[in-house]
Parts: sequence; C-alpha cells; structure tokens
Amino acid sequence: MFTAERIADKKDWIQGETGDWEIILGLEVHAQVASNSKLFSRAATEYGAEPNTQVSLVDAGMPGMLPVINKYCVEQAVRTGLGLNAQINLFSRFDRKNYFYVDLPQGYQISQFEYPIVGEGEIDVLPIDADGHPGEVVTVGIERLHLEQDAGKSVHDLSPDETYVDLNRSGVALMEIVSKPDMRSPEEASAYVEKLRGIVRALGTCDGDMEKGNLRADVNVSVRRPGGELGTRCEIKNVNSMRFIRQAINYEARRQIEIIEAGGTIDQETRLFDSVKGETRSMRSKEDAHDYRYFPDPDLLPLKLEQSFVDGIKASLPEMPDARKARFMAEYSLPEYDARILTADKVKADFFESVAKGRDAKIASNWTMGELFGALNKSGAELSDSPVSADMLGGLIDRIADKTISGKIAKAVFEKMFAGEGSADDIIEKDGLKQVTDMGAIEKLVDDALAANPAQVEKAKENPKLLGFFVGQVMKASQGKANPQAVNEILRRKLNS
Repeated sequence: MFTAERIADKKDWIQGETGDWEIILGLEVHAQVASNSKLFSRAATEYGAEPNTQVSLVDAGMPGMLPVINKYCVEQAVRTGLGLNAQINLFSRFDRKNYFYVDLPQGYQISQFEYPIVGEGEIDVLPIDADGHPGEVVTVGIERLHLEQDAGKSVHDLSPDETYVDLNRSGVALMEIVSKPDMRSPEEASAYVEKLRGIVRALGTCDGDMEKGNLRADVNVSVRRPGGELGTRCEIKNVNSMRFIRQAINYEARRQIEIIEAGGTIDQETRLFDSVKGETRSMRSKEDAHDYRYFPDPDLLPLKLEQSFVDGIKASLPEMPDARKARFMAEYSLPEYDARILTADKVKADFFESVAKGRDAKIASNWTMGELFGALNKSGAELSDSPVSADMLGGLIDRIADKTISGKIAKAVFEKMFAGEGSADDIIEKDGLKQVTDMGAIEKLVDDALAANPAQVEKAKENPKLLGFFVGQVMKASQGKANPQAVNEILRRKLNS
C-alpha cells in the first residue's frame, strides 16, 4: 500500500507560487543478482557478450520449454533480505506478469506478486546536501524484495527504420527492492540508493554497477501540501546514477507543482529521464496490477524454504557497512566522516584496511581519501583499476614515517606512482629523492641561508613568524630534501642564540 505518514522538515519543502509543497518519494530498485547463470536457465550472464550468444531455449520463449529455478539466485535473494533487516518468507510463489513488448519473447515476465520471497524491512540512510554536509538519519522502510527475470534489450540506433533485439539479458535474475514512500528529498533518495548499493556489494549479491545497468532505480514522485492528501504519482523508469536521481526528482516535482498550481491535474504515468536535457518526458500511461493479469505460473511450484536454510545463510553474512563504520571509528579512531566515506563501499573499505595495517590509520585514511581518491576522480578510473595498489600506497606512507622523504616530496612521488612509474622505493632511488637527515649538512645549509640574508636575520629575531622565510630558503637549496623538522630546530636555535 502506498502511504506516506512521515512529515518532512520545512527545510525539505519546495516553494511554489502558491505556498509550500512536500515531495513524496518511493523507489523500486532493480539489482541484478550476482550469478553466473540466469534465473530459470543455465545460460551465461557475462556482460558485453556478442548479441544473442547467451540465450537458451527457455530465454527465447520457445514452445514447451520449462523454467527451472536457480537455487543460487534464491540464496542471493535471501542473503540480501537479511542484509536489509527484512522478513524472509518461507513460502513464496512465482507469477506471470502479462504484457507485450518486442524484447519479451514469452509474452509475459515471470515475477512475484502476492507472495514475495522477502517481506518488510528497513535501513537507515544519511542524506548529504550539495555542500557535503550530512543531514539527519532517516529510516526508510522496505516494502518487499521479489525475484523476477529481466527482459531483453531493444536496439534502435543501428538502423533508421528497424529495431534489433538482443536477448542476452532475457531471463537474467533481478531482485526488485521496493521501498515505502518514506523519502522526502532528492538527497534522501540518492542516499538510499547509495546505501542499498553498499549493502549488496558487501553481501556479494550484486556488483552494483549502475553504468552497466546492474543496479537501476524506478523513482515514484508525487507532491502534496505539507501533511495533506497524497498526490498522484508518476514513475520515472531506469535512472542509473545518483546525480540523475536527484536531477530527475527535482525536475519532476517542480513540473507537477506547476501543473497543479495552474489548475491542472497530474496523470498517473510512466516517464523517462533525459539526462542531456535534464528533464522527464512521458513514456506511457501507468499500469495498475490488474492490467498485467497476474496469475500463478503453472510451470513453477511454490518456493518453500526451511528455516535451517535461512539460518545457515544468516550465519555466513559478512560484516555490514554500518557495523564496519562503527568498527573503523572504534578500532582506528577515525572521525565519523572518514569512516562513513571508507565504508560506503566494500572495495574502498578493504583497500583502506590493507593500507592501514600496521600503520597510522589517520595518515592512511588521509592518503587514501585525499590523494588516491582525488586522482581516481580526476582520471575517471575506478578503485579496482587503480595503478597504485594498497601495498604501494602503504609503502609510500612507510617512507614518510621513517623520514626517508618529506610529506611534500611524497606528493610528487605519488604522482609518479599514479602515472605508472613504479613503487615509492623505485622512484625515490631512481630520482635521488631521499631526505637529507645529516644534521651537519642541514646546519651548513642553514648557515648559508642566514649569511645570505642578514637583514632578514635581524627582523626574524624580533618576529618569530619570519622563520618560515628561512625554512623556505633552506628547502629550496636542498631541492626539498632537507628534513623540515631538523631545519626548524636548527633555525630556532641559531636565531635565539
């Protein structure tokens, strides 16, 4: 049932021509099950294969072909439900959802309607505003998670007057995770999807790759006066990035408000988001359940699970993002911000723990989040493709800790590492970047700097803030290799004598 009891704070309201409006948001997230074969056949699911090379007779809808449930996909759905703190239904059933489309060869989709495999649950999300400031934690209810098969893909851009059909995706297992309408802002919606992605990645039940379409969201948007009657909702199909989710909601909410304030009414419909124009457009009128003529699939028996089966999966669950965040704060003494960023994704969390092992955790966090993530964002690369491994970054931090190089030189070394020039040790040796720690050599550099600037010496004796001038002179003369701490100590001693 689509209800909306939560009243948003005033800061989340949208100002229209005739007063304030509240956005009501519910999401249906489709997560492709991480499985080597499809939901009802043994056909492969490899991404990027040649069109129509991963299609069994079942997937192609050939007459007389019977679907056989993939047990591993069932396990993955149960695992995900447990990660969502949701009720696992020991009895569930597959139904036929009847509609016609050229890339749906059977003429129906095998899904779950009345009896899904996972029932109600909830997760906590932390919305982040445009300036990066966290808001208040919001609990989003999960209505259900059900298993269903994906449709194929229609390709419209290979010919001006023909449509090509690729059935490689036909029959791929999907988990449709349906939220309750508990979100009230674009930031809450994108934070919800981000949290879901972190959960399924931690569980290993979906790779969460939105660019490949392996995680995508249908966003239901309606508006109402604060605390008033629920408005008519429109569904925005297949939004595949956090940024697009926020943009689509902003546009659609304002579109609905303008129509209502002009005296019009909202038609319940399915819309698409044009990421180039930043707007939604009508796709088709929104169907209700009775339009699909659901009925139990006669080729599949109801799914009955033993409690021991569920308990076994529960016992094997990995550490979840919220628990890992709390551990990072306790075990590594990381601030909340660092722990939140690092545990939002399993790959990031694993990488950080490898870097931090046996090292100062805060320094490891700074280099991971600052230099590495910054370089990856700039290059457009993923962490899994980083030219700097966790061992390599840890090695660089070790050379700072043992004073082989200074922090400033370390940044230059990192740039060379990221460019593929080798490990920190290789670059330091090749470029002769070892820090000068010989006190006699540093004292000679300090004496030369003082002798060359007698006027500044007298001023520095009166104003200690001018010490930085001489530090700069010494570091310049040593090409940045002099130990900064030693330089400061010698300068203070000489200027105070």
